[in-house]
Amino acid sequence: MMRYLVIAVLLAIVASLGSAAVFMMRDRSNSKRMVKALAIRVGLSVALFAFLMLGYYFGLFPNRHL
Repeated sequence: MMRYLVIAVLLAIVASLGSAAVFMMRDRSNSKRMVKALAIRVGLSVALFAFLMLGYYFGLFPNRHL
């Protein structure tokens, strides 16, 4: 279950990065859409990092030894 949540957030991060690239190419004026898309990407990345660290700390992710 947690695996799918992490994959979904990673896909959202990549989609936000892609939309920022599209906004950079299409918007020639002083549009703030690219800045918002990049801010969303950074926010999602920080939230995912915090979720993974807290999940590991509280034992939500099983410890897999190779």
